[in-house]
Parts: sequence; structure tokens; C-alpha cells
Amino acid sequence: MGAGVGQQVPADGEDRVADGDQGAILAAPLDDPLVAGGQEGAGPGCGRGTATGLRDYAVLSLLARLGLRGAEAAGLQLDDIDWRAGEIAVTGKGSRTERLPLPAPAGEALAAWLTGGRPRCGSRAVFVTVRRPYRQLTPEAVRAVMGRACDRAGLERRGTHRFRHALATEMLRAGASLPEVGQVLRHRNQLSTSVYAKVDQGALRPLARPWPGAGE
Repeated sequence: MGAGVGQQVPADGEDRVADGDQGAILAAPLDDPLVAGGQEGAGPGCGRGTATGLRDYAVLSLLARLGLRGAEAAGLQLDDIDWRAGEIAVTGKGSRTERLPLPAPAGEALAAWLTGGRPRCGSRAVFVTVRRPYRQLTPEAVRAVMGRACDRAGLERRGTHRFRHALATEMLRAGASLPEVGQVLRHRNQLSTSVYAKVDQGALRPLARPWPGAGE
């Protein structure tokens, strides 16, 4: 596939991901493990008939499925996507670049944007504006996508960390260790992971190891 090369669908600057799609993506992480039912719950092509809708849906899908930070999503380049390997290279804090597996639902949303919505332009950024002059989305623009999605879905406005928190929580409840969660979220230390993984004591208790001599 020629990444970023495709016919542009109508670009309605006011059109965003449809309410149903937003609700599915934004609410699912709080209810379903690893947002498994988020995108599937929304009908195929629902609310994605414009370039802006395709782009915003792809942004939200990557945030939800991979727990990307806003700056990481904004910084993605076309060359960062390895379609054959099913991976993307993400450059995070400290300019560290790590390769992450690209889940099929997020990959499909990304491919739809690149082939059916992204305008032909000189920028190598994955996410660009849909109107001239075409520019790479800034981290602030990615956060604005998230904020508008929350508004349209009738949810409290929260930043991209909403998905990182949800991802960490669901991984812990599924039995993952803190180091495993930290690896997925690309944290440098376990303390950062524990801050994101604020789950109820009942969910954490089965994961805790007893202290030596406890109960003796």
C-alpha cells in the first residue's frame, strides 16, 4: 500500500467522528478489557464519510489501543509504519524510539485514513490537517480531538491519559504485572506505572504477594 497516497474524501472542517463511534471508543476502555469491543461495536464506516472523521477515528483508535501519548501520536511519520511486520515505531519521552505491535482494529482505522482521507502533501507526518496549507497535527491538536470526542459522547473532558489509565487498569485486572504494564506504556520506572494503575483495592489484592512471614 502506498502510505499516505489516496483520494481525499470530502473534508468538512466541522465534521468529527460520529457520536456513536465516539461513545464506543471512549466508554469501552472503562468497561471492556483492552477496549476489545470499542471499535467493533460501531458499524463499519459509521460516521467516517469525511477526511476529518477518518483522521479523528484513527487518532482515537491509536490512543485507545496502544496508549499513545498525544505528542507520540502527533509525531508519527509515514516511515514509522511497517505494514509487513504489523508494527509502528513510536518516539516517546527522551526521544526514545520503540517498536510496538499494531493491533488489527487500529491498523484498519489507520489504513482507512491514509488511503481514503489523508490529502496528498509534502509532509511525511501520519496525521495532518485536511485543509490547505496541510500541516502536521500538533500535540495540542491531538488533545483537541480527544476533547471534542468526549464532548460529543457526553463524557467528562479528559486528556489522552484517559486511555493510558484505562489500558493499565484493564491489564492489571487481567493479571499482568506492573513491569509488563510499564513496558506497554513505555515507562522508565515502576513508580510511573503505579500512578497510572489506580485501581480499587479489590482488584489489586489478588495480584499482591504476601509479605514473608505473614500469617505466621
